[in-house]
Parts: sequence; C-alpha cells; structure tokens
Amino acid sequence: MPNEKIEHKKYFEDQFDDEEVLFVFHKHPVVMRKGLVVAMFGPLIGILPAFIKPELGLSVFFMGLGIGCLLGLILFSPSWIGWHFSVFIVTDQRFIQITQKGLFHRAVADLSLNQIQSVNYVISGLQETLLSFGTINMQTYVGDLVIHYVHHPARVQKKLLSILRQEGVSVAQYPVIQNIENEEEAEAQEA
Repeated sequence: MPNEKIEHKKYFEDQFDDEEVLFVFHKHPVVMRKGLVVAMFGPLIGILPAFIKPELGLSVFFMGLGIGCLLGLILFSPSWIGWHFSVFIVTDQRFIQITQKGLFHRAVADLSLNQIQSVNYVISGLQETLLSFGTINMQTYVGDLVIHYVHHPARVQKKLLSILRQEGVSVAQYPVIQNIENEEEAEAQEA
C-alpha cells in the first residue's frame, strides 16, 4: 500500500497527477469596464433608426433594442472571456498564471513555490480602495511577478503566505533595525 499514488481531481489541463489545487483566484471584475462601455453602444445603435424616424413605430424601436442588446453582448464577450479565463492557480507544487486576451491569445507562466521569495500587496488611490482591488507583487529568484487588479489583495496575500508556510517554503525575513543608535553601537562594538 505504501507504493500507491494518490490521484487528485484534475482542475486544469496541465495539472500533474500528484498535484493538488489549493487556491484559485481571478482579477477584479473592474478589468471588464472598457468592454462594458463599448457594449453600451450596441443598444444605442439599435434604437437609432427609431430615434431618427419616430414614425416607424414602437415595433421598430423594440426590434432595434433587441438587436442592439445582442450586438452589445457580442461586443462585451471578448472582455468577459479575457476576465473569466484569466486565472491564477496555486497548487502544492507551483504557482500558475494563465492570461487570456481575446479569443486567440493565451499565455501561461509557471513558477515553482520554492522560487517565491516574498509576496506583497499595494492598494493605492480612491478607486482601488473603494472597490477593494490592488496589486500583488511577488519577488522570485527569476524576477518580479506583478499581478494588477487583484480582488481583495490583502486576503489573497495572506492566503498565499499561509500556503507557502504550509508547504514548507520559507520566505526570507530581514531583521528590522529599531533605531540608528542601536546600529551605531553594534558597529562600535565590532570595531
């Protein structure tokens, strides 16, 4: 029985057989705001014929409104697809960033948990404060990974750090010097 492998449920295509998904998060829905603004032009364009020629009647108005709403959904769909299929996955072995842009562009970044040195977050400005989103900064051995528009970045950072601690990954802690006088005294004693 010790040679048996534990099979975990597969949540994504590239998941290893012995890998367990611990945490999944998306960006804040605010990333879809441009698509939503563009989508609002759909119903506006749909009712234009009834607005220009009111004698066409209400049937043309409602038909144009329905067609305009369909056009709006079509215009909004690339933005929604980009948000919905862009996902961040933390497993017991690695951190995976999947970024979808439109229908035909997908980028995947795969990072071992052992490569993560620190996880920090920044919330700056009125909009980020009111809508509860911000930026997560991960310092790694291979460079910095910056994730913008993270929903509740403090919670995400806390969860990431608890997963790193749970998996035995030590995040480098630097000693805090309380004041300059203590530092100068230590230097004088060494000399």
